[in-house]
Amino acid sequence: MLFNQIKSAFRNLLRYKNYSLFNIAGLAAGIAVCILIAVIIRFETSFDDFHKNKNQLYRVLMEYHHPGENGIFYGAAAPFPLPSMIKKDLPDIKKSSGVFSFGNDQILVLDQNGKVVKRFKENKGMFAVEPEFFDMFDFKWLAGNSRSSLSDKNSAVLTKEIAEKYFGDWRNALGKTIKLDNRLLVKVTGVLENVPANTDFQFKIVLPYAVLGLDKSTDWGSSSDSHGMYLMLPPGSTAATFDPRLRAEFKKYRPADDKDEIVVQSLSEIHYYDAHSHTQNFLGRTIAKSSLRILWMIAAFILIIACVNFINLATAQAVNRAKEVGVRKVLGSGKWQLRMHFLAETFLLVLISVFLAMIIAAFAIPRVGKILDMPLSLNAMYSKEMILFFLALLFFVTLSAGFYPSVLLSGFNPIEALKSRLSIKSNKGISLRRSLVVFQFIIAQGLIICTIIMLLQMNYFNRQSMGFDKDNIVDITFPGDSASNSKIDYLNASLHRIPGVKNVSFNSQPPATDDNNWYDFKYDHALKYNEQYSIMKFVDPAYFQTFGLTLVAGRNFSSDTAHEVIINERMLQELETKNPEDVINKQIDIHDLVGPIVGVVKNFNSTGFKDKYSRVLFAPKRRYYQHVGVKLSSGESFEAIKSIENLWNKTFPDYVFEYHFMDEAVANFYKQENQLAQLYKIFAAIAIFLGCLGLYGLASYMAAQRIKEVGIRKVLGASIVSIVYLFSKEFVVLISIAFLIASPLAWYFMHNWLQDYAFRIHIGWWIFVMGGLICIIIALATVSYRAIRAAVVNPVTSLRSE
Repeated sequence: MLFNQIKSAFRNLLRYKNYSLFNIAGLAAGIAVCILIAVIIRFETSFDDFHKNKNQLYRVLMEYHHPGENGIFYGAAAPFPLPSMIKKDLPDIKKSSGVFSFGNDQILVLDQNGKVVKRFKENKGMFAVEPEFFDMFDFKWLAGNSRSSLSDKNSAVLTKEIAEKYFGDWRNALGKTIKLDNRLLVKVTGVLENVPANTDFQFKIVLPYAVLGLDKSTDWGSSSDSHGMYLMLPPGSTAATFDPRLRAEFKKYRPADDKDEIVVQSLSEIHYYDAHSHTQNFLGRTIAKSSLRILWMIAAFILIIACVNFINLATAQAVNRAKEVGVRKVLGSGKWQLRMHFLAETFLLVLISVFLAMIIAAFAIPRVGKILDMPLSLNAMYSKEMILFFLALLFFVTLSAGFYPSVLLSGFNPIEALKSRLSIKSNKGISLRRSLVVFQFIIAQGLIICTIIMLLQMNYFNRQSMGFDKDNIVDITFPGDSASNSKIDYLNASLHRIPGVKNVSFNSQPPATDDNNWYDFKYDHALKYNEQYSIMKFVDPAYFQTFGLTLVAGRNFSSDTAHEVIINERMLQELETKNPEDVINKQIDIHDLVGPIVGVVKNFNSTGFKDKYSRVLFAPKRRYYQHVGVKLSSGESFEAIKSIENLWNKTFPDYVFEYHFMDEAVANFYKQENQLAQLYKIFAAIAIFLGCLGLYGLASYMAAQRIKEVGIRKVLGASIVSIVYLFSKEFVVLISIAFLIASPLAWYFMHNWLQDYAFRIHIGWWIFVMGGLICIIIALATVSYRAIRAAVVNPVTSLRSE
């Protein structure tokens, strides 16, 4: 019986080829989007879930209490003495580790005689950890172990990929010597298996924590975004029970009136973005949980649209299959047998669509991974979870798309069907189909409007002035060792002689970067350090002219060795003064730097447009210079960079020359938003495509129902244009209703999304009009095609009665 139903279903699919192709195309597109989104979300939610102790692993966060504008927010920059404090004062915490991540390091591979044989540059992936780190986290060792391989502070552990990059075969790496930043000689004592893509710890080279000397630090006022603290709670202990103990111990090392606290954060939460904190991770990429929910909603809506299309197309096809139903009923088929028959047809269509969707998804996954800069793997499609997901999709879509058409088709009167007098006049049915079309275009128009707003916000980011000059500025990584520092004057003079070079500045960081150092300070001989941490940049006097930062009060540094400080306007609020002149010559104490404030610069965006203006301090100090900013003349970049590279290779023969343009670095602040905007554009296009299939289905249904009316109108002299108008006006009304519902919903969601950005666009009325017009134009083009086909039919054929 089942075999006969499937055989009959397959014959009907071949008989009604156009109907089958439309249905398969719509369902395949909807299911492919669901598969693609499921793969993305599976990857994003799997970070660091492979550690067997994952439920006991936590990161320590600073909880900053700032009354007024900031309130409470969290930061991942752990004070440098914190790891030692936890080991000393919390003995039941058997496993804990400070972690320091760094990059932009020059790697020299040495032979047995100490001669340089290879040079490399690692921008990221350099880590310093304590031996207990590998007792907490499950990273596989190919050679060595956490205790022996990191026991000597001049040792290093490489991943297999890096070991093969440096030495050909990872086995050849053991015992070999490499030199970091031309100052630190380390011996390779262990090799790790390549770390999975779904971890925030993307190791390349791992050093002992002691090599940085941070284990000896007693300065509780110093921290870095690159420094974190991880620990494993004992069994039975939770964050709620541990936090009070941790806070109590932390308070012993802080001033009595210090309001800042310390808490722990579960490992499972580290990969997620919080707009109200500074809790980045070492990967440098997080995702908001709201973004994942939006992706799930898009997947669900697009799948629903695909099912709606099936219903509309099946309804339009119903009249053509009336005689088949009549014959089956006359031969004894009951309603349930007919329903099972039509559900079998739906199941076959959905099964074909699922296989086609898998092929589409397999083709799309690497390309979408490239757009999102994610290592999405085709293997994710064949996991146990995804197989269950495919089966759930198969049965859900079969029931949701096939139930109503099966009920409709099985309910035909056999006598009327066999006499070809069948017409579906149910107002309820027509209302349902129209409602489904409205629903489809609510989603499609909502996606279009949201995508337009996202693209406009991205355009705002790219075009709006950040308060400093980022055009034609090359940022070059500068070696931070003392030998390189001694060449600053020579290099500065040589760079200025290169044609096309306008200005040169040596500094610790450019104006806008994710890699900032935060310091507390004392102002005007205060007895205690200020509670507000501020960004500290060490720069030479040429910095402000090179990057176009404007002084609003005071002067520039007198030299690049002076004990002087310049602040930005945002700092004035913290110093409780409005007049920039009032802070000039007031003393400021930044731990090992004490000197007067000599100038105030205009506010600029130091961390992108996501955040408000940050408090920034500037001071000259050569030993902290790690970058060189070079301002080039327009149109002379290529030749100038070639000349700079030649100079660099002569001056620093052991260092790899590396540079990037500032405008590219600034664009990276919004890389994830741009990627999601590209993805939403694709989804909006698919939603429109599916919506148009639904319109085509309803237009086909109307054409089938009104074929005699069209014939009569043509006999009475109606033109093709008037008939097209007859069909189109109803759809314009339906799309207009969808527009009126979609617009406020899109405004609500996008208004909330924009609140995550301190600097944002205004959502104008014209955005909604543009989204509505796009939908109407595309919809009319679809309906007009079907209407023209109905209008050109010979009226003799239309009016002929058997």
